[in-house]
Amino acid sequence: MRPPVRAQVGHAHPDRTVGPLTLTDVVRFAGAGGDFNPLHHDPGFVAAAGFPAIVSMGQLQAGMLAGWLSDWVGVEHVREYEIRFIAPVFVGDVLTLGGKVTVIRQQGAERLATIELTAAKGDGSAAVLGRATVVVDG
Repeated sequence: MRPPVRAQVGHAHPDRTVGPLTLTDVVRFAGAGGDFNPLHHDPGFVAAAGFPAIVSMGQLQAGMLAGWLSDWVGVEHVREYEIRFIAPVFVGDVLTLGGKVTVIRQQGAERLATIELTAAKGDGSAAVLGRATVVVDG
């Protein structure tokens, strides 16, 4: 187990850019998770539903954001992780994953940081917002 990262309020880990998302990315995730909603693979269905492109499932973005977080702090230090889907993400979108420490508090023997998370689309608009509680060092 690696030691907790050092952090202070306002600290932001470098963003990660992913994409552009491909149909292959979405279909592979659908296969792994068993989500075969036609919005995730059928262009005709997607067009009839009024969307401009194949829709990526929210859990794909949530997983990418969780990966960014755990690469930063170590999965063993994550105590809570919650997300809220704000806007659909489409095949072709580029996402920027990031976050910053907003609160640090002592809880028993652990020093916990709250990290506000975001997955933003190429135009800067939020697709996913989230919050994590992680163990940090002084």
